[in-house]
Order: sequence, then C-alpha cells, then structure tokens
Amino acid sequence: MSVPAPSRPSRALRSLPVALAGMTFLLFATGRDPRALGPMLVVAAVLFVPVLVGRWRMRRLLVSGDVERVIGTWEGTIARIAHAETMAPLLRATAYAAYGWLEPARRAMERSVKGATWDAAIEQRLFVETLLDAFDGHREDAVSKAQALEALPNRATGLIARRRVALLRRGLSAFARAFAHESRDGDGKTLARAAGASPLVYWAMRYAAAIVAVDRGRAYDVRSLLAGAPDWPRQSAFHEYHHELLAHAGG
Repeated sequence: MSVPAPSRPSRALRSLPVALAGMTFLLFATGRDPRALGPMLVVAAVLFVPVLVGRWRMRRLLVSGDVERVIGTWEGTIARIAHAETMAPLLRATAYAAYGWLEPARRAMERSVKGATWDAAIEQRLFVETLLDAFDGHREDAVSKAQALEALPNRATGLIARRRVALLRRGLSAFARAFAHESRDGDGKTLARAAGASPLVYWAMRYAAAIVAVDRGRAYDVRSLLAGAPDWPRQSAFHEYHHELLAHAGG
C-alpha cells in the first residue's frame, strides 16, 4: 500500500543523511571533549528540527481529511512515477477511498490502464476495493478482499517496514469486519494501532473502531474516537457515518 512523497522533497528530507552524519560526529566529538557538547547540540537541533517539523506537517495534512490538498502534494511525484498511466490513477484512488470519496475513487480506478502493471499492483487494488466495498455496503466482499490482502506475501524491505505492512493489513481486515458488524475480540486495539501507524487511514480506522464500540455496547467511546474529526463534505461517506455514530452516543 504505497503512498507517494510530497511533490517537492522538503528540506527536512533532503537533510536527513547530513543530520545522521552530524549525530554520529556529535557522539564522537563529545566523547573526546565534553566542551563540544553545547555547540554540537545546536548543530544537531538545526539539522533535526526541520526533519521533525516536516513529518509533523505531513501528518497534520493527512489527518486533516483534505483529500484534494493531499493529492495536490503528491502530483509532482505521481507525474514521475514508473508506469504512471496505471499507478498515478491508482494512487489517487487510494487517497480518495481512504477519505470516503467513493465516486472519485471509482473514476480514478477506471482511468488506470490495465495490463501487467495493473496485475502486479494487486495489493494496492485490494486495499482500495476493500474500502469501497465496505462503504458501499458490500460487506462480505470487503471482508473477503481484506483476507486476500492479508494472505499476500509481505515483500516490504526491513523488519520495521514488514511489521508496519502486517499491522496495516490486519487493520484493514478489522475495518472490513467492523463494517460487516462481525468484529472480533481485539479488533478495537488493532484498529487503534493501525490508525497510529498510517495517518492516511487514520480516520477510516477510527470510524471502524467507533462501529466496533457501538456493536460491543460501548457507545460512550464514540465521542472520544471521533474527537477532532474534520467537517466532512457530503462527497465523503464519513459525513453520514459521523452523524449516525454520534446519534448512538447520544448526541
């Protein structure tokens, strides 16, 4: 479930290798002369603060629910991506689906050129289709596709990346079960962890967790789960779900 970087790499991302090298030098220098600690801390702050600020800004944008702006930050990267005739519409569909914009997501999927790249992008397609099926009321199809995605080989590089992919897959299965009103013990925790792992799916997982709370007799949790939610436009499925779930919570 790939997500492109912003259209123009931020200074924070460009300076990351330098920041890491600076921290290595900091550890070496202060080990030999503690008087270097003050100046080196200043240098480390100059190098690392932009990285942290850049990450915070991107997370805030993704959680804002402003899908058009999110896609706008991707456009430069999308235009240069390999097999753009297939992947560019598919990535746009991913964003639209994650924020509950069903019709734009479907139109983007239809514009994606079918062929070998389309066939290879099975993970991305299953992710989008699971969301759309769940929102559309095709709950059994959503559960089936989420299970198929979870069963795919995890080819992410590195232990942390593999764990994150595995968590997001489990989160999507829990999401599909929630919309099918077939949640299992532990699904609420899985959804919360998946929401924290990827801000792109933060609200999809939070709304699924709210459904689980209602189904499990914990409607009082709905308000905290949906706290800070955007003012969803009518194009988003979350617009209707938000009011229905709050009604269950008593307001």
